[in-house]
Amino acid sequence: MFGEPHFIALLQYKSTEEGGRKTAASSGYRPHIKFSFDEYMTSGMQLFIGTEFVLPGESVSAAISILSFEYFEGKLYEGLEFDFREGARIIGTGKITEIVNPKLKRNFQK
Repeated sequence: MFGEPHFIALLQYKSTEEGGRKTAASSGYRPHIKFSFDEYMTSGMQLFIGTEFVLPGESVSAAISILSFEYFEGKLYEGLEFDFREGARIIGTGKITEIVNPKLKRNFQK
């Protein structure tokens, strides 16, 4: 189940003309999330910061909780980009701005 947020991200919803949603998304929306480094997709609940709704084509910051977060332990980092989808259709992109759950944070070593 969804619990505390795992990370904060800036989300950019595609416009309807770009293939995005036709209606607004409300805080608590749970699209699939796909990171480029893996084929695995998970569901991610988006809790919008400062608003309850986002229209197609708009940007918003959101606290995101993902299912199966254990799978992503040690793999995420600030600046990592991802897609969020309804099925196979990409409806927006995101960029992690802050890792909230330290277990998810990737340790870069030189």
